[in-house]
Amino acid sequence: MIEIEGLKKSYGSKAVLDGVCLTVPDGAVFGLVGINGAGKSTLLRLIADVLRPDAGTIRIDGELVTGNAKKRREMFFLPDEPFYSSGTTVEKLIELYKTFYMFDQATFDRFAQIFQIDRRAPIRNFSKGMKRQVFAALALATRPRYLLLDEAFDGLDPLARLELKRGLIELEGSTVLISSHSLRELEDICSGFALLDGGTVTDAGDLHGALRQVHKFQIALDRTVVREDIPFDCLSFETEGRVARFIVRGDREEIVAALRTLSPLFVEEISVDFEELFLCEVQKRGYMS
Repeated sequence: MIEIEGLKKSYGSKAVLDGVCLTVPDGAVFGLVGINGAGKSTLLRLIADVLRPDAGTIRIDGELVTGNAKKRREMFFLPDEPFYSSGTTVEKLIELYKTFYMFDQATFDRFAQIFQIDRRAPIRNFSKGMKRQVFAALALATRPRYLLLDEAFDGLDPLARLELKRGLIELEGSTVLISSHSLRELEDICSGFALLDGGTVTDAGDLHGALRQVHKFQIALDRTVVREDIPFDCLSFETEGRVARFIVRGDREEIVAALRTLSPLFVEEISVDFEELFLCEVQKRGYMS
């Protein structure tokens, strides 16, 4: 279990994280989301002990992470832009990781075949997507207790994204913390999520439970629909003549009953995905028009 309390980190006068509190349960695939600059990468680097916090604590299995070599060996951190020297090949990276981890060669071989990885070519010659595939295969093959992935799906084609998701789901005994702007991918595999905003975690919990509390409706009246017709605090609202679409939190049956009192021509419920929920949250905070 990852337990974070009162975590703060600044770069000069800019506060990136300001009192982050978060718990990631064992065995979870946990999505970390937020707009650019929200502090997702900084948080992952702090958990991996690549950076040191200005204040607050990070504990894994009850032990402080900062300066803890034992805990670092239980983690694999894949940053958005992994470091490698100019002559590094995939084979050299495998040998390096074998000195730190219980490397599962069979797992790597399987993904190397799927991704068609050339093990002898210098990694500097690979495209961004191919580099990402290489490091994803290495990360899965290390089978770490804690896997930290920063923008894991960035640069991957649809087939590679599918295979990575399958690999993460099959990664038994690991806790995965993954930041990404590919929210539809996160929805497929994540059991929990945390939304970073303004230097803190503004929402967190069970992902699918959160989605079950949010409902999207389309309603038509015999006249032009205005915002005041909808008796709820809507997360989003748009209208086009006699038809309106809106997203609202609450009990579905109570919402439908209230809409029926408007004598609508029709009421239709539409499924809400994680991306829509995220957009509602950032729009509410004034980041988007």
